[in-house]
Amino acid sequence: MNIHEYQAKQVLKGFGAPVAAGVAVTSVDQVEAAAKSLPGPLYVVKSQIHAGGRGKGKFKELGPDAKGGVRLAFSVEEAVAHAKEMLGNTLVTAQTGDAGKQVNRLYIEDGADIERELYCSLLVDRAHGRIAYVVSTEGGMDIEAVAHDTPDKIQTIVIDPETGVTEADVAAINAAYGLTGAAAEDGKSLFPILYKAFVETDMDMLEVNPLIVMKDGHLRVLDAKVSFDGNALFRHEDIKTLRDETEEDAKEIEASKWDLAYVSLDGNIGCMVNGAGLAMATMDIIKLYGKEPANFCDVGGGAGKDKVAAAFKIITADPNVQGILVNIFGGIMKCDVIAEGVVAAVKEVGLKVPLVVRLEGTNAELGKKILNESGLAITAADDLDDAAQKIVAAVG
Repeated sequence: MNIHEYQAKQVLKGFGAPVAAGVAVTSVDQVEAAAKSLPGPLYVVKSQIHAGGRGKGKFKELGPDAKGGVRLAFSVEEAVAHAKEMLGNTLVTAQTGDAGKQVNRLYIEDGADIERELYCSLLVDRAHGRIAYVVSTEGGMDIEAVAHDTPDKIQTIVIDPETGVTEADVAAINAAYGLTGAAAEDGKSLFPILYKAFVETDMDMLEVNPLIVMKDGHLRVLDAKVSFDGNALFRHEDIKTLRDETEEDAKEIEASKWDLAYVSLDGNIGCMVNGAGLAMATMDIIKLYGKEPANFCDVGGGAGKDKVAAAFKIITADPNVQGILVNIFGGIMKCDVIAEGVVAAVKEVGLKVPLVVRLEGTNAELGKKILNESGLAITAADDLDDAAQKIVAAVG
């Protein structure tokens, strides 16, 4: 689960991290009061969407010469003017794709006197099976570009879960940044704080870009991007309340209610599969034969009839779907249960696009019999290759 920058900063502030004062607003009428509540005289007006690259982004409605989604304001009046241009318009960044995201809220934040910009993130390092700091002196930049062009400027510090962040770890991070004086002292408290927040709230990723050294020598979290492990949210009712469903795909929200692994994609062939590996193989073979998958949908190994029907309805609700491929290998999942779910869903929502079904494994013959006797326009396939060719041909 992703959250907005202002929410991420509130979470980190609760653990003691240094962040600037700021106010989130959802209408232009709130901006003047928000700005006046801050020290000033410099304000930063930040678009709040679930995507990076906001500062370099462009608003669709404002033309190529307009300022981006993060702007400086040197007066309350200028902050209001920025808000009028930004709220309700669509911001396109490198991470949103061409469709962009509508800006429904802004964060009005007190400005900072910046001496240096650093990059800091925490993530689960799969190679070591531990949480690691990824740090660079090249803050405020595209970290992927830094990794490609100057990989020597990125360092990884792996944290031992039994000890947490030690003095030696802090020293290593400080050394990687070249911090001295007040900034190095701040690091002694900040870096353990970030690790503690990561672990105790079950984060997937915490990115501070930039982490700044201010002109007074102290550290401050200037931007923050946080995502949480969705499987651990049951432990964090307070974190769950931070979810902004307006930033998510409606189909993915509905899928989460049924505990379906569903991700919307840009293609036109809907996929319903059991097992993540099989789902990946199904998407690959659709691409092999010249089409693109419209979604990743894994109903899991123990889905019942109702769950299968729900998955089918979610797939058919996508207006981009011009054909559907159901590919099931029955192990724990029984093919007749899949067949019953598909038949029930088709009878309820109708079938307006070609549907190809490949069943193999437990109760496969019974499942095929259910489909064949349903009276529905369902095309059977013998194997995955046959299924992919048939759905691609049907879509044309």
